[in-house]
Amino acid sequence: MSITVRELHAVEILDSRARPTLVVTLETEGGLSVRAGVPAGASTGSREAVERRDGDPKRYSGQGVLGAAGAVNDEILDALAGRSFDDLAALDEALISLDGTENKSRLGANAIVGVSMAAARAFAATAGIALWRSFAGSLSAPRLPAPHFNLINGGRHASNQLEFQEFMLAPLGAPSVADAARAGSEVYAALRKLLLGRNLSVGLGDEGGFAPEIARPEEVLRLLVEAITLAGYRPGPDGVAIAIDAASSEFYREGSYDVAGETLSADEMINRYEEIVESFPVWLLEDGLAESDWDGWERLTARLGDRVELVGDDIFCTNPAIISHAISCKVANASLIKVNQIGTVTETLEAMRICHEAGYAQFVSHRSGETEDTFIADLAVGTGCGHMKSGAPARGERVAKYNRLIEIEDAEHLPYGLGRSLT
Repeated sequence: MSITVRELHAVEILDSRARPTLVVTLETEGGLSVRAGVPAGASTGSREAVERRDGDPKRYSGQGVLGAAGAVNDEILDALAGRSFDDLAALDEALISLDGTENKSRLGANAIVGVSMAAARAFAATAGIALWRSFAGSLSAPRLPAPHFNLINGGRHASNQLEFQEFMLAPLGAPSVADAARAGSEVYAALRKLLLGRNLSVGLGDEGGFAPEIARPEEVLRLLVEAITLAGYRPGPDGVAIAIDAASSEFYREGSYDVAGETLSADEMINRYEEIVESFPVWLLEDGLAESDWDGWERLTARLGDRVELVGDDIFCTNPAIISHAISCKVANASLIKVNQIGTVTETLEAMRICHEAGYAQFVSHRSGETEDTFIADLAVGTGCGHMKSGAPARGERVAKYNRLIEIEDAEHLPYGLGRSLT
């Protein structure tokens, strides 16, 4: 079912970090009006699609997005207004061609992705279906994803000494999204109690996880296992497991990794990860090595790829071409999926398709700078990817995505969880 664009309008708003982003409204000739809030990252891969920021030091320290909003309101609107599109792929291709760059830097990836997300909603609404249903059949059968809750923040997302960026709670053994949300909430509360008992800060990082002054990742992991147990759950893949986003590009310096005062080679990092996996209920490791360390990634995958999910984020950037190359090199066994990282919904789905056909998992993700938009929840359900992260089980912009999953679960009795073996 086609849509004809009548109006596009973008407004500069604030994201969850008090930095500017966009909200884009699209109106069709049929009178339909839809909106999309644009996420923004702090820890970003060098090959991500490029946001357009104003650079005016007198406004938001140069981070304003009036130029990106202007691109939507002027050039993109002029190019799309009055045109009919049979599907989202055709509209996204028009956006890519209009920009004319490989990384969407002319118009701005933040401008383009806002229009693309809004258009996806418009096609679904015009067809009279929920957004998640518009993605159904594109990959696997629809499935409610296991949420991965960020409990401890470090790296670029916090001001503490912890190099690893995220420590997540994964209630893989829960029978439903609602039960997983309960586990996330209860362990979060238990962790807060433990931190206070140790006179550690319960201040929050960008994604709502606690940001205590802890330097060693192993100390965090021991604390999480204690919190899981205190909350009455069983640590492990049949109960509540742990996932790590090391975001190691952020502490990679001249071929070495700086972690908790130690300088480690790639092989020493791999050894450390193996010790962590053997000692703690860690089932997923994201960005274990830096985006430029392809040789190290190959060795990491050979060593741990049959034991844990190894997720590429900065190294892949949700880019279909990069993911295809990684598959041929046997690098990682999963890709993080961020819509704004590549810049259009169609390219995102293509990245997920390539992963699916190669047997690579797909882990749908939010960004550190978020709005209340719940787009990624519908994307995760419709594509049946099996798992999604949206930050802590706290803060409105994070919880909105998890609540959307609960709403879909209440209305639709879909299967829940990974839908595959962990081994």
